[in-house]
Amino acid sequence: MTVLLVAAGAAVGAPLRYLLDRAVQRRHESGFPWGTLTVNVLGCLVLGVLVGLPVAAPLSSLLGVGFCGALTTYSTFAYETLRLLQNRTYLLAVLNVVVSLLAGLGAAFLGTTVAAAL
Repeated sequence: MTVLLVAAGAAVGAPLRYLLDRAVQRRHESGFPWGTLTVNVLGCLVLGVLVGLPVAAPLSSLLGVGFCGALTTYSTFAYETLRLLQNRTYLLAVLNVVVSLLAGLGAAFLGTTVAAAL
């Protein structure tokens, strides 16, 4: 049963990642990967809320593992950072790493804080 919940969450999270990434990236003309940053920070926020709430294991599997796991993407983050380095846009590469890390941790912290306040 758990694997079906994970698959159901991923079936929503993966297409949402693609659509949101493309929508955000179309609005920016820079080489900075704004779309990936957006989906990763959003996923950190949602997972932070889930971790901060007393949710049942099935809901955690559906939303945490399935949805957030498919919404966020470490591999694309790594690829895009490597691409920035290969293009010699070193400042953008460093900014991508630093902003992604700080914004992701901040979003997760915010999510747990909001959940604790509920």
